Amino acid sequence: MIDNLQKALVDATHKVFNLMLNVSEISDHPAENFKYDDEVDIAVSIAGDLYGKVIYRFPVPTSLNMVRIMSGMQFEEVDVFVTSALSEIANIISGNALTALSDTDVKCDILPPVQCKLDDDNGYGVKRNCCICTPIGEICLEIRMKRDS
Repeated sequence: MIDNLQKALVDATHKVFNLMLNVSEISDHPAENFKYDDEVDIAVSIAGDLYGKVIYRFPVPTSLNMVRIMSGMQFEEVDVFVTSALSEIANIISGNALTALSDTDVKCDILPPVQCKLDDDNGYGVKRNCCICTPIGEICLEIRMKRDS
């Protein structure tokens, strides 16, 4: 089931980036080498037939590029506005992905996005990472699910 969730998230990310950021050159691959010193991590929890969360890892340069495109304003650092915009993107992607999964009779709800720290594991037994590469930067989707999902 985690494979279906990952595919739905990647597909939703493609659609949202194309629609909201006018970015169509998007590729994905395992996030084995995704390492940034400074990033914004946004978690969207999932409850229902699947239980866990998706952590959207936005490197700061990618974050600032995304929000500049969305707002038309230049930002030099991550502030409350930038974090809010990233949270909204994570929320929209997650909602689109779970809507797509509902077509396959997987019923889930999402909780509001929150800024998080990656070291917060909470006993999730299944983890999967995926990197989304775009001309404006890359992001990592880290999927954490309970083992029985």
